[in-house]
Amino acid sequence: MQNFKSGLLALLLATGSVAALSTAASAQACSCPAGAATVYAEEPPPPLPVYEQPPMPAPGYMWTPGYWYWNNVDYYWVPGTWVEPPRSGVLWTPGYWGFSNGIYVFNAGYWGPHVGFYGGVAYGFGYGGSGYLGGRWSNGAFFYNQNVNNFGAHNVVNVYNEPVPPGAVTPGHASFNGGAGGTTARPTPEEAAAANEPHEKPTSAQLQNRRAASTNEGSFASTNHGLPAVAATPRPGALTDPAVVRSRPAGEAVTPKGATVTPTAPQPQQMPPKA
Repeated sequence: MQNFKSGLLALLLATGSVAALSTAASAQACSCPAGAATVYAEEPPPPLPVYEQPPMPAPGYMWTPGYWYWNNVDYYWVPGTWVEPPRSGVLWTPGYWGFSNGIYVFNAGYWGPHVGFYGGVAYGFGYGGSGYLGGRWSNGAFFYNQNVNNFGAHNVVNVYNEPVPPGAVTPGHASFNGGAGGTTARPTPEEAAAANEPHEKPTSAQLQNRRAASTNEGSFASTNHGLPAVAATPRPGALTDPAVVRSRPAGEAVTPKGATVTPTAPQPQQMPPKA
């Protein structure tokens, strides 16, 4: 079965059909409520790969974790990446796979005023399975937690220092909710309330990131065996950028790199009060 899948995938890549197939999968007609899952598979997604976060391209960008997606033939890894939010005051709720009635369905991610339920999947880098510990908005400005984000050479002014559990830094193992090997999390009252708030779809840059992954043979599970060569990128769709990050074998530690503040740089602002 695996050899058949690899052969079919190679044929689709050679004929340029993979991107179209992926687009069709994400555009399946659905009579379910807005935001409900429309992409599904009969087999579970691979475990989450372990990887480090690349440095942000500039202050103002926000982290969106990587995830497995399905094109009706195989799972492929969509790299974690830094993106510009569609507007101030919104946070990213990652999409997640959930097991239901014998199939795995994908619940699409969205932007909203609060982080909603994402299946209890520990994507890392602030997303430990519930909520987001990598940053928050205060008085119209986004503040970054130094213990989570990789600022690279940027001197980021709006930062604070708040400890986070290990699961909120390093990606976990389970990549889906429910079923054998999946998480058992259920929405908290706060997450359930967030689901009813106004939402915004992924930005065009986020969709481009997924399209780029769908045409890269190394992104597919049948090729990379769960260890994608490009696990994360500094910008959406930048799969050939020198700063791309490879996945690591399970069990290797991942250490976030915080801000670099020189004596002549602006000093970090005080931690903003929690909402």
